[in-house]
Amino acid sequence: MLIPFKDGLRGRPGRRRCVLGILAALAYGSCSTRERGVPRDSVATTVDDPHSFARPGDAAVTDLHLELTVDFSRKILTGKAMWKIDNPGVTEELWLDTRDLTISRVTRSGPRGTTAAGFEFGESRPLLGRPLRIAITPRTTSVTIEYETSPEAAALQWLAPSQTAGGNRPFLFTQSQAILARTWIPCQDTPGVRFTYSASIEVAAGLTALMSASREGVAAVSVDRVRYTFRMPQRIPSYLLALAVGELEFREISHRCGVWGERTVVDSGAWEFAQTESMMKSCEKLFGPYRWQRYDLLVLPPSFPFGGMENPRLTFVTPTILAGDRSLVALVAHELAHSWSGNLVTNADWNDFWLNEGFTVYLEHRIMEALHGKPYDEMLAKLGLGELRETLADLTSGENARPEDTHLKLDLAGRDPDEGMTDVAYEKGYLFLRMCEETLGRRRWDNFLRGYFDEHAFRSMTTEGFVAYLREKLIESEPALEARLRIDEWVYGPGLPANAPRVHSDAFAIVEAQGKRFVDGADAEALETKGWSSHEWRHFVRSLPRPMSVDRLAQLDAAFGLTRTGNSEVKCQWFLVTISSRYTAADAALEGFLLRIGRRKFLQPLYEALAATPQGKEVARRIYAKARAGYHRISIDSIDKVLDWKP
Repeated sequence: MLIPFKDGLRGRPGRRRCVLGILAALAYGSCSTRERGVPRDSVATTVDDPHSFARPGDAAVTDLHLELTVDFSRKILTGKAMWKIDNPGVTEELWLDTRDLTISRVTRSGPRGTTAAGFEFGESRPLLGRPLRIAITPRTTSVTIEYETSPEAAALQWLAPSQTAGGNRPFLFTQSQAILARTWIPCQDTPGVRFTYSASIEVAAGLTALMSASREGVAAVSVDRVRYTFRMPQRIPSYLLALAVGELEFREISHRCGVWGERTVVDSGAWEFAQTESMMKSCEKLFGPYRWQRYDLLVLPPSFPFGGMENPRLTFVTPTILAGDRSLVALVAHELAHSWSGNLVTNADWNDFWLNEGFTVYLEHRIMEALHGKPYDEMLAKLGLGELRETLADLTSGENARPEDTHLKLDLAGRDPDEGMTDVAYEKGYLFLRMCEETLGRRRWDNFLRGYFDEHAFRSMTTEGFVAYLREKLIESEPALEARLRIDEWVYGPGLPANAPRVHSDAFAIVEAQGKRFVDGADAEALETKGWSSHEWRHFVRSLPRPMSVDRLAQLDAAFGLTRTGNSEVKCQWFLVTISSRYTAADAALEGFLLRIGRRKFLQPLYEALAATPQGKEVARRIYAKARAGYHRISIDSIDKVLDWKP
């Protein structure tokens, strides 16, 4: 029988834990100069992840085989997870993360065969779930866990036919980032652990299953059931595990790129994303080969809470980027860039999130510059800088200010890691890397990044590890660079340092001049807007005063149809203006947008704007009562707080 839990969540290791760590280090060689812990392929670091119960320094998972049945009627997955483990033989327990899983049986295997394994759950913690502690022996090589998920599993979005684009069949998709993989698979749910996997997924006939892996085959199980099999030979962290099931079709873009989606959106997606192969070639030229074989995209139903999710081989994207003019495909460049930054070299825990997103935004800009030129990319950079400045202002003012969250390196212990997913990680991280490029020169910086991705491929990285690598490769031979780069100010300090890059867009300067003309009294019809891209319109609308005269907004709307625009980015900015100005002519369109769109980037600011006044909050709660069931749990958790919603 297993001894009772003493610590629940991983706190400071006890004496026995320290001894085990020393023995493991001796067994596997000395530690890397840039990493702490056991230098094994599957465990790049044993940093004490505050969001995981796992103890990979003692025993780490290395390969997963899943056998799952998708049950839409009960809204659960049932089956088993078989984990191979890297077991140095210095511990008698394997620790996994779980949340809302029902475990029916656990077995362990080794040289002497398979036997039942004792197991128990630890104390439940908010957000984190419960640790699953499995009894193993020094010779255990694998464990098998038979289980089922809960209908309320936070990673699983079950959609009725009426909630899909096609309206004919149900739909399921997962969202494992940041710490939701544990709600559908018992795992070591930390980005510091990587593993390969294979899977067998059984679904109803007529539905297609897709995963963040290569599809190996499909076979009939019965007249009304089909089994899909998958394999992922490259090591990934748990947050990149992904599954989608629905009535899906495929359109090819190139020999290694394609688009999946429901029939009503798949052709639009194929047209919108036609430049994907060109994006891949641009990134390969700069930062090395694409190492995941295929790059496909899946256009999800509107309830998907993010713009995109970079699941390897199968990026999930929101339908809100199907603008009809390819104006929002920078998001595809972003998700593709994750194939290098994030998927290939991964933040070791969520305090290091900027290592994923700051690098990815930087690569995204390099792709867009290669495809469309520097002036076009500077418009995107200017938009990002504006969003960052708003975020920095929000984080440093008011009674709930958190100036420490303006650092790149965060401390999210005891908090939802989603709280670190702000523009600081994305845009401040990008500006830091752009500053390095401008200071060092593009050729030298590109050579550095190419080496960084090559040397650390399929491994996890800490902020401290990256900073040490940067200094080792670029600064030790040229000490004067330290003062010019101001690395510690960027990484461990607040706000934007004085050496932040200057972002300037001539196109936006023209937009701003036209905006000033309008604010100063010029008629909307007299504004010189011919040839403006959606980026220019977004900047124009965002620059409008709030509140503004209803008559002036009506004039803008009549001239340019902003309430009716099909571009979701422009529309969101417009609604923020109309809400603050009480421009009721846009109210019906606003409600329709909130009922139709599930992307949190749009939902949260719009609900916050409505909730700023008692009357607006009443409207928001009325709309939310109708829309809530169609939102993803990630969006629901955010909006519930905004509206003080009690389910």
